[in-house]
Amino acid sequence: MKRAALAMLAAVLMLGVLDARAQTYEPYPVVLLGGMDKVTGNVSSFEVPVGKTHVFGSLEVTPRACRKTPPEEAPESASFLEIDDTVQLDRVFSGWMFASSPGVSALEHPVYDIWVVDCVGESRDAASSE
Repeated sequence: MKRAALAMLAAVLMLGVLDARAQTYEPYPVVLLGGMDKVTGNVSSFEVPVGKTHVFGSLEVTPRACRKTPPEEAPESASFLEIDDTVQLDRVFSGWMFASSPGVSALEHPVYDIWVVDCVGESRDAASSE
């Protein structure tokens, strides 16, 4: 009985290993970010085209890439961000941020917090003006 249970457990684990697929990411031109001023508690969201810089408080946020999984895969959005502090004159973050796991690669700043919300095909402002 124990042997059958162990064999069944091994089979279930193997199915999980065989079913594990690498996610594919598609490029998007705009990243939707969330930001918080920890002093005032104000939370805002803003869109930044890839390659452009957006000023958020004393930070300059420049997304270098935004990738998102297709609808048939597990949802995930990720953006490669470079964040510079204009007061400290220092790069405070450079790397990938993931929407589903903001704590994995987070901005460590005493005043501001920034996180990835989504990757979008075009700015909502541009879409609403058409």
